[in-house]
Amino acid sequence: MKLEICANSYQSAINAQEVGAHRIELCQELSVGGITPSYGLLKQVLEHLKIQVFVLIRPRSGDFVYSDEEFEIMKTDIEICKTLGCSGIVSGVLHSDKTIDIKRTKELVELSKPLPFTFHRAFDEVINPKEALQQLINLGVERVLTSGQQPSALEGLDLLKELNELSQGRITILSGGGISAKNGLKFKEVGFQEIHASASSVIQNGDSLFSRPQTVSDLKKIKALLDAIS
Repeated sequence: MKLEICANSYQSAINAQEVGAHRIELCQELSVGGITPSYGLLKQVLEHLKIQVFVLIRPRSGDFVYSDEEFEIMKTDIEICKTLGCSGIVSGVLHSDKTIDIKRTKELVELSKPLPFTFHRAFDEVINPKEALQQLINLGVERVLTSGQQPSALEGLDLLKELNELSQGRITILSGGGISAKNGLKFKEVGFQEIHASASSVIQNGDSLFSRPQTVSDLKKIKALLDAIS
């Protein structure tokens, strides 16, 4: 089983590699679900990591319905990621009625080639997940990151198993959301090939009035999760 770590900083990315994660999804601002990382972070990570780096393409927090201008930003970011040498793209677009924007998602998939494309957790908002899964298969999407439309992947396990059966090897169901060393083995036992986790801890930097906590992928948590699924 492969473990993808959602890394929100250079240190998180290095931590993931150091203890043996198979891949990272690089983003920033986990508190809002992740947004596209900066050029500087991308360049630094890609220069120093040997494991695969998939990059989240999401121009802002909030919903997954984008203006024409935002969509152009997304396409530019994908081109930058390809130029810098990333291993995969993580993105997706919805309509306001919570269906997949097939036209725009197809454009992103085509632009990303030859890199693999992951449709992110916008999938957890779609009205008909089984229909949406088939649409993504038809678009050539390689994997879907989902918690089974529940707050955690463990709570969404029934739907995740249904989706995994429907995928029939045509697309990878990447289970994510609250996966840890305590429950990771469960996903391996029921047939999933890959899981996604942040395995992070919150660090308080200083004790002044203006100090802010920092979320970092935790070496011990990643190792414990890897040990649990090995």
